[in-house]
Amino acid sequence: MNKDLLIKHLRIIPDYPVKGIMFFDVTTLFKEKECLSEIVDAICDIYKDKGITKVAGIESRGFISAAAVAHRLGAGFVPIRKPGKLPADTVRETYTKEYGTDMIEIHTDAISADDVVLIHDDILATGGTASAAVSLVKKFHPRAVMLNFIIDITDIPRLSPIPDDIPVSSLLQLSEK
Repeated sequence: MNKDLLIKHLRIIPDYPVKGIMFFDVTTLFKEKECLSEIVDAICDIYKDKGITKVAGIESRGFISAAAVAHRLGAGFVPIRKPGKLPADTVRETYTKEYGTDMIEIHTDAISADDVVLIHDDILATGGTASAAVSLVKKFHPRAVMLNFIIDITDIPRLSPIPDDIPVSSLLQLSEK
């Protein structure tokens, strides 16, 4: 994987969405076809032999590469969304993040006990969203759950640790400093 290419095209915005937060904007990676291909190829290389049946993308930037990865792996795509965005019955999880609390939902019929689920998002920071997504997916009792991120911000304390039984991978490990 060409990490230098991805880092070169990554936009970092200080004090967004609130003062003191460094926002790693991956949308600049998605608009460059070489970067998007690099991301999807690298994720698929990691998970091609893991038996993934569903890729769950976390709203909203996680949707972009998760859907492409699901297609490439021959898996289904499951959206994990903010409350009120999914039209059918949902299961909900509340969590804490760097600058407040939030909730995510998934359709009650999205995952079965036979599934092997890869949860994907763009950034791992405090772990709040990721931990909530794992808790949400585990409610369906799938055979396995794995986590993947484009970027792991390594110098942010994990306020919500990811359970030890969940394999985690990231394409880039970066620091806010």
